[in-house]
Amino acid sequence: MVLVPFDDRDGLIWFDGVMVPWREAKIHVLSHGLHYASGVFEGERAYSGNIFKLRAHTERLIASGRILGFEIPYTADQIDDACRAVVAANGLTEAYVRPLAWRGTEQLSVSAQQTKIHLMVATWAWPNLFGDDRMKGVTLDIADWKRPHPETAPTASKAAGLYMIGTLAKHTAEAKGFNDALMLDWRGYVAEGTGANVFFVFNGEVHTPTPDCFLDGITRRVVMSLARARQYTVVERHIMPDEIAKASEVFLVGTAAEVTPVRQIGDMHFTPGEVTRTLLGDFEALVRKSPAEVELLTAA
Repeated sequence: MVLVPFDDRDGLIWFDGVMVPWREAKIHVLSHGLHYASGVFEGERAYSGNIFKLRAHTERLIASGRILGFEIPYTADQIDDACRAVVAANGLTEAYVRPLAWRGTEQLSVSAQQTKIHLMVATWAWPNLFGDDRMKGVTLDIADWKRPHPETAPTASKAAGLYMIGTLAKHTAEAKGFNDALMLDWRGYVAEGTGANVFFVFNGEVHTPTPDCFLDGITRRVVMSLARARQYTVVERHIMPDEIAKASEVFLVGTAAEVTPVRQIGDMHFTPGEVTRTLLGDFEALVRKSPAEVELLTAA
């Protein structure tokens, strides 16, 4: 696979209210967000030209900024419009969308009260994180790195700095020949993948960890809604690692992963099954519906 650097592509990026040629969308090396990880972001997907759950993502972006102590200088409507505009400007209908807000260059210290808050939205074509043959299932290492206590990190936000742990865990997993890593939390409970939530099927019931120290994913909530619509019992609870082997199916969900079955965790093996296949099919059908239909069908 040939990697195309992200700073050398054609297209347009929405940058502080202006469409900027892709290669000209730059920040200074002394930006606070680069040095202190004072940035928040979203991952979104457009299907058939519509950005799935756009307002939910925008609201979480704004909330994440507030958790980090800053106000994004655009309304939710303006951010929604920017996301839709950049997809259209790049001529895409099937796309990944990345809004990012960060602190600028006015101060470079732990204190950053005077920094300007910037916002950009970029988009590009990006298939499922694990490929079109994902029904065969992906493999997960069990990471040594743990998700932190919510009193030690802003775990309710989609903050850039929190993903450093995921990168470390994923790199270690890839070096061992796995696709990704399953992360535990500081207590030893199962948490999530490096960038996706995890579900287990126990005796026909769909179980997922309680998101009390990691992100309660938007796709996670959608899949739970789809499972309930199928009359599956859905259980949110703390799950211990020694329970994993008892699962009949395991799958990951997220904007990048969508719905992806898991065939191996450590030395434990699983067969992607009917529950995963059903929910994957329901999710793929849902994302092709109009935004109004999506909201109606996933209303809790």
